[in-house]
Amino acid sequence: MTTPPRPQIGQPILSLSTPLPLIDEDRLAANIARVQTYLDSHGLAFRPHIKTHKIPAIAKAQEAAGARGINCQKITEAEVFADAGFDDILITFNILGPEKLDRLKVLNERIASLKVVADSTVTVAGLSARFAGAKPLIVLVECDTGAGRCGVQDPAAAVFLAQAIAAADGLTFGGLLTYPKAHDEAAVEAFFSSAIASLKALGIPCPIVSHGGTPSLFSAHHVPSATEHRAGTYVYNDRAMARSGHCTLDDCAMQVLATVVARPTPDRAVLDAGSKALTSDLLGFSDYGVIVDYPDAVITGLSEEHGVVDLSRVTGARPEIGDKVLIVPNHTCVVSNLFDVMTFHREGVVTRVEDVAARGLVW
Repeated sequence: MTTPPRPQIGQPILSLSTPLPLIDEDRLAANIARVQTYLDSHGLAFRPHIKTHKIPAIAKAQEAAGARGINCQKITEAEVFADAGFDDILITFNILGPEKLDRLKVLNERIASLKVVADSTVTVAGLSARFAGAKPLIVLVECDTGAGRCGVQDPAAAVFLAQAIAAADGLTFGGLLTYPKAHDEAAVEAFFSSAIASLKALGIPCPIVSHGGTPSLFSAHHVPSATEHRAGTYVYNDRAMARSGHCTLDDCAMQVLATVVARPTPDRAVLDAGSKALTSDLLGFSDYGVIVDYPDAVITGLSEEHGVVDLSRVTGARPEIGDKVLIVPNHTCVVSNLFDVMTFHREGVVTRVEDVAARGLVW
């Protein structure tokens, strides 16, 4: 099988074959330190979500900075990180079906602390049937506090499901969890505090109260009931996080290196980075990323291998055929899942290359 050339330590990034995602070491370290310092200052445990990078070496850096455990989205991701030595893992996904439950049971036996979520009695029943008589599995109730995704719909439903988990064979009630609507801390706190009060009245301990998300991360202290925060995108950051106010474009550690392969007209350039390199995620934008040295250029469309750029608003010099450009993507997490390796650099020189160990593991 033919594979792309693997970047070598010491190479200038502009000499590398494209398209290729790059991670700025200094920005990465600053992002990790900034968030950990903030959460430490407010007494919140931090459980980073590894879906953004999928690389054990980065998770170890997050842990070294003070993170307590990690957050995965799927069983196969969690297995990769268990293999790498992580033993406190939360999987924030409803797990259903015999094949997945069998793998989950094996994983629970392997590591010290595995936790999952549930938002229905169907999910709870399936977990209980598989874990009855085995090492108990910790289960948190997922709550919909306004984001409109998974989760029970009100505090009473959260309490009802917590009681079902506490009574189920093979399961231990671990607490409450939400992935909230950004900048809606008051609603999250109202939901959590109500549910916690009802659980306390029933004599049911609620050891973990888990809040999540990068966009309004620096408002996490406005949810005083929470015991921990989860975030993933913060480690690299992206254009969407800059728009949300979480960071600036100068805090974005990931940039995608691309080459201008055509200039069909004076106002149009074509890049070798299409939807297989930049992702087609718009996330509310009308274009597909920011070209760092040409902020007035607009990436108007992506096919699989091509990115079309409108240069009509660019004054002065414009990129020519063969020029390489750096792009801040709209959504960094998806870019990670498009490449086998991630290339790190400091001041434009390659420092290391890491395999994206959990790439493609969406089961």
